[in-house]
Amino acid sequence: MKRLEAIDIKNLSLLKHYRIIRQWACKNNGLSNADLELLIYLDCTGLFNRLDFINGAYSYSWDTRRWSKLKDNGWISLFSKRNRTTTKSNIYKVSFKGKQLISRMYRIMLGEEDIPTSPQRNTIMKGNTYSDKVLKKSIKNVNNDKSI
Repeated sequence: MKRLEAIDIKNLSLLKHYRIIRQWACKNNGLSNADLELLIYLDCTGLFNRLDFINGAYSYSWDTRRWSKLKDNGWISLFSKRNRTTTKSNIYKVSFKGKQLISRMYRIMLGEEDIPTSPQRNTIMKGNTYSDKVLKKSIKNVNNDKSI
């Protein structure tokens, strides 16, 4: 098996439209940029506890309610409850909902799927604000760019 190198990722143009895809995902799911990127980090980690979450959140803006917000909105789910003998703390994982969003972002980055363009499935397409109108044009450009 060939080892993946930097030039391979560059040739895939994987990060070419990352910013627009990230903004679409955040806007349509009620997440901040830091929340989404932290979910991606935690998804790569696999199983984690609260301390792992705190350590992962150091590089993002400080938000004291981030943990409870992500848990309450179903982005993080409990994997294993502590039992006071072998497991000293609860073990968590990114929920199915979070994994689906992250997988969908990867599929869009690879060009396997388009960003939705109907106003029912994408609130940006309503064009309520100036930034939505600019993003709307960018989303159309991302969907039309099949050079990935």
